[in-house]
Amino acid sequence: MATRRIVTPLILSRLSSIQKRCLSDQVFPKITTHYTIVDRSTDSRWKDVNMERFVDEADVVVVGGGPAGTAAAIKIKQLAEAAGKELRVCLVEKSAQMGGHTLSGAVIDPIALNELIPDWKEKGAPINTPVTKDVFSFLTEKSAIRVPILKGMPMDNHGNYVVRLGHVVNWLGEQAEAAGVELYPGYAAAEVLYHEDGSVKGIATNDVGIAKDGSPKEIFERGMELHAKCTIFAEGCHGHLTKTLFKKFNLRENCEPQTYGLGLKEVWEIDPAKHEPGKVEHTVGWPLDKSTYGGSFLYHLNESSPIIAIGFVVGLDFTNPYLSPFREFQKFKLHPSIRSTLEGGKRIAYGARALNEGGFQSIPKLTFPGGCLIGCTAGFLNLPKIKGTHYAMKSGMLAAEAVFDAINSETPSETIGIDPVAYEEKIKNSWIWSDLKAVRNCRPSFHTNLGLYGGVAYSGFTIMVGGREPWTFKHGDPDHKRLKPAKECKPIEYPKPDGVITFDLLSSVALTGTNHEADQPPHLTLRDDTVPVKQNLAVFDGPEGRFCPAGVYEYVPLEDGSGQRLQINAQNCLHCKTCDIKDPSQNVNFVVPEGGGGPAYNGM
Repeated sequence: MATRRIVTPLILSRLSSIQKRCLSDQVFPKITTHYTIVDRSTDSRWKDVNMERFVDEADVVVVGGGPAGTAAAIKIKQLAEAAGKELRVCLVEKSAQMGGHTLSGAVIDPIALNELIPDWKEKGAPINTPVTKDVFSFLTEKSAIRVPILKGMPMDNHGNYVVRLGHVVNWLGEQAEAAGVELYPGYAAAEVLYHEDGSVKGIATNDVGIAKDGSPKEIFERGMELHAKCTIFAEGCHGHLTKTLFKKFNLRENCEPQTYGLGLKEVWEIDPAKHEPGKVEHTVGWPLDKSTYGGSFLYHLNESSPIIAIGFVVGLDFTNPYLSPFREFQKFKLHPSIRSTLEGGKRIAYGARALNEGGFQSIPKLTFPGGCLIGCTAGFLNLPKIKGTHYAMKSGMLAAEAVFDAINSETPSETIGIDPVAYEEKIKNSWIWSDLKAVRNCRPSFHTNLGLYGGVAYSGFTIMVGGREPWTFKHGDPDHKRLKPAKECKPIEYPKPDGVITFDLLSSVALTGTNHEADQPPHLTLRDDTVPVKQNLAVFDGPEGRFCPAGVYEYVPLEDGSGQRLQINAQNCLHCKTCDIKDPSQNVNFVVPEGGGGPAYNGM
């Protein structure tokens, strides 16, 4: 590996003031121009720009159009119709179309859907592949050791379905619209609004028509305000607005830090002779070492062509800054038991998304004056089952009940924004709570010297006792604090992509349909533009260039060869949130780009 020259404070101290300024501009160029970081009130270019927002009123606003948000919106309209009430429900979704940013394995349990829309089959839900076979294996470099799956174990998928979740979400959007929900895809919620008493008032969509340098274009338009009696946040994993709510209302005061994984996924069209519709395969082990949490999935769908979904999840609590989740995924596909399925096939899609792994210990307070949290933004995911869709939908339905009752209560609200306090109790009395409590120790049990082996052994134990052990493990440090300095770690050598089974990063991103307006401020903002070089590069050898699954972060040489600077290729961003989670300096803050920007997944 080539030696990197980094400009140190000692070198800077020996230069003249003019040299320092010129060098500083090279090493620390202005990267962040977004209005959430750069104050427009002091920028003369904005002096005469009309900053008034259009305001609209609704009864309920739902932020996010995934399984949780659509289920919540549908349920509220169902309750209103049954009670003879008129409620205006608006749903905003940053993707250009419903399901366009959705990415999951996915095998779903239909329990919540059966309750919400009992006749989903008759209504044409794209859920056509019942699970017919379960396979679970421990991988070594050359072999696959089968592990038996007994009835009732988390990996038992009897009664579940293999789906392309983006298609399911799109269908749920159609059901929501038919129920009277107002859908606004392509509108990104960018800011939480508050009443004078501190309760949530609603949201504002982002401003559009801003140039990359932060100046207003002739087509500039201010975002609109959407006010509501109650706002339901269904942003998915690590929601950008939910983060601000955690701080505003101290919602994480009594829970463990959330811990995350990065899920990478490809869709392949394979040789029909190798296709087994309904077959579900999972693995743990190789190529990850025993100290790195992760595993794989390979699902056979029943569609007009022989399609499989294959993916790899790496826990974001990994410690080696040289680890690349994307390249671990590519390496995994070279295993003989996996390669044999892919040979003769063609990759047709790629994507990535962070997922919650904290489980029961990491569930925050769910309600606050003016709103509540549902689905993955609240952390509802059963890691041993590798499922969260049914929890997302059920939490949305329970929130809808609480919100509907609170809005129609004869008891006046103590705050202007209504607090649906009953929602938290409904969650605790539901199968969401009991399910997650039963497997609460599976994930943190991997944080021992035995790593994978200890975690697998303990997970087996907790399943045998039904999760009734009287103790609860803690997760410890958040993911961003777990990276070790580069000098303490060994670089990882990965095989070069062959273009047949394994691929490079940029050709993969090309399959995502990702598109952002080029002339806009980067939505991956830095609180301090100097930190990446001073801290991340100097101490951790620039890990964001490896843990990002889309090639967004790149350290490039300075023209005079004296060091490197950070370049952010924001147009590549998949909105996976990995950088916001794993950045060791917590300097990156994801904000929404212009509405409609991002990946354009087709049933991921």
